[in-house]
Amino acid sequence: MITMEDILGRESVPIQLHEAAEFVQGKAILVTGAGGSIGSELCKQISGFHPEKIILLGHGENSIYNIESELKNKFPEIDVEAVIADIQDKKRLNDVFSHYRPKIIFHAAAHKHVPMMENNASEAVKNNIFGTRNVAQCAISYKAECFVFISSDKAVRSSSVMGATKRLAEFMLLNMGKSQATKFLIVRFGNVLGSRGSVVPLFKRQIEDGGPVTVTHPDMVRYFMTISEAVQLVLLAVTMAQGGEILILDMGKPVKILDLAHRLIRLTGLEPDKDIQIVYTGIRPGEKLAEQLFSPEEKINKTKHDFIFACEPAEFSNENLLTTISSLEKMVSSENTFDLSEKIRSVTGQFLAEYPIGTVSRRREDRPANE
Repeated sequence: MITMEDILGRESVPIQLHEAAEFVQGKAILVTGAGGSIGSELCKQISGFHPEKIILLGHGENSIYNIESELKNKFPEIDVEAVIADIQDKKRLNDVFSHYRPKIIFHAAAHKHVPMMENNASEAVKNNIFGTRNVAQCAISYKAECFVFISSDKAVRSSSVMGATKRLAEFMLLNMGKSQATKFLIVRFGNVLGSRGSVVPLFKRQIEDGGPVTVTHPDMVRYFMTISEAVQLVLLAVTMAQGGEILILDMGKPVKILDLAHRLIRLTGLEPDKDIQIVYTGIRPGEKLAEQLFSPEEKINKTKHDFIFACEPAEFSNENLLTTISSLEKMVSSENTFDLSEKIRSVTGQFLAEYPIGTVSRRREDRPANE
């Protein structure tokens, strides 16, 4: 059986989670986007730490049903609550928080598909910015201990609407978390192998169909880790929360998408460009050849954990941020949403000085690390 470690070309990093287990034990935990790849893995690992209850919040009933069934089967002693809700629905979210009073929130719900969000920019704004704001406001109102935002390397020097909405959400949460009892923590990482919409399931389907395997560009590179690694590092990061941090997960060396395709083809016993053809399709809207985990404006510091770095955020104007968010809110609530993509890029671009400029990701040896 082919494992994600086989595809990644390295062993998974062993991570000790004693602190994380103590942090969540006996508490009510809310996970948004609980039916997604990251959200569902968070739920599984958290359930092993004996929380008082775990609230699975998601908009898709089938995915929530699946993770609810799995958790109730594996962890019958845990109180598992399935909640169907849209994070854009303020009233529903307030009801959820009022009823369950979660102490720790892992906010994994987001629209993440880069090319798709280029054509559905208003939905990216409503979900990734305003939906996030709704959950964060509830966390403050109902005195949650900690709010953890799952961000993305796409937020750094954004070349996409999805990345820009994630970056704006980062700044918004940093602003909202000032002088609040609730600790706000942002965790930023890159691509996750095997997650929905990632290249690995696509490549597998294409290989099963006899090819071709489609690669956008021969030089495209990405940071990768397994779903389990990403979630373990998120759980480890949450124990470090003081409030107002951006923590970055060290994802090792970036991997060429072409090399990943070659490795997966060979793992199935076939040869690239002989048994399975590789076709280059061109970079899609919003994509860059390489991503990076932090920008030159952000100062990166080591932490006590080898695979987690602390990022000192770039300075930003609170007034400009609020003006930008207000402009976006007026747009998506009053204008034809099919005509908004360029306007959204323009408004976000005025705030994000680096947007939409792309940049080549720094090499591992250029980044701080505890070797």
